[in-house]
Amino acid sequence: MGFAMTLALLLLINPLDPTNFLQIEMEGKTVAMLNRADYSLPFDGVPLVDDSKLARMVEELAKKAYIEPINATINNAGAIVPEVKGRRLDDLAFRARFYDYFYGTGAASMNVSYKEVFPKVDKTLISQVRKKRIGQYATYFNAGNRNRVHNIKLAAQAINNYVVLPGEVFSFNKVVGKRTKEKGYLQAPIIVRGELSEGIGGGICQVSSTLFNAVDQAGLHIMQRYSHSRNVAYVPPGRDATVSWYGPDFVFQNKYAYPVLIRAIASNGSMYVTVHSFPEIEHEPRNVPSVRRATPEEAPNASSILNGNGPTIP
Repeated sequence: MGFAMTLALLLLINPLDPTNFLQIEMEGKTVAMLNRADYSLPFDGVPLVDDSKLARMVEELAKKAYIEPINATINNAGAIVPEVKGRRLDDLAFRARFYDYFYGTGAASMNVSYKEVFPKVDKTLISQVRKKRIGQYATYFNAGNRNRVHNIKLAAQAINNYVVLPGEVFSFNKVVGKRTKEKGYLQAPIIVRGELSEGIGGGICQVSSTLFNAVDQAGLHIMQRYSHSRNVAYVPPGRDATVSWYGPDFVFQNKYAYPVLIRAIASNGSMYVTVHSFPEIEHEPRNVPSVRRATPEEAPNASSILNGNGPTIP
């Protein structure tokens, strides 16, 4: 039910004097009609604002007003896509206008004021942080396992173009988010307590494992990293990084003096992650065992794996 219809029904049930309303507009649309009597504390004498009610109103308006900024990115052609500023409610301006109305008389109206919200990454930053590659890693998968490939691509997209600022901590679970049907993840084989089963988001551990090896090669500080309960086919033993929304996470920190950029892509049976930074960075690379292209790949479908006819995968 729209705001106008709701307001009309409320006025029919409990008629109010429209000459006392504060009409709040956002982008030419009325988003709220306030009555000063509803925001008054029940005291005699000087009227006082009920701060708890006002705070709830401000919170609701802030949700409607907020537009998240969009970071600058690098597209598949290598071109920079500029950032887009966001916005948020100008809390102080709104409260000042509300108090003018509350302690005044009669009706009033106002257009909501905003403050700009700047993105974390702009085109100037991303143009510099892309210049020097400090780490890279590649793993391989069976392109015929459609559900698993789909999940790998979704997770790769989530970490692609992510910039980790100096001192910042990167959490795979926080960046990728919960793996659910609503977010597009599909059923695919996973390892649970050492056994293979089907689960939403199967395959994303190949993304976290590829990322781990790339950032480890780049010399970044690994804070949390757990191996599967069984060896996996796409990385050498002990070089995997298992992740689960309600369990293990892969976490690292950028202790360098410059930001680092993660680039990730999954295509044609290959999962690639590269790590980049400013040309001036003095990094300390580590030796990381690479994967042979002939590394055994997972079985083409879940049934063959669950029947014991294929190698283990997450």
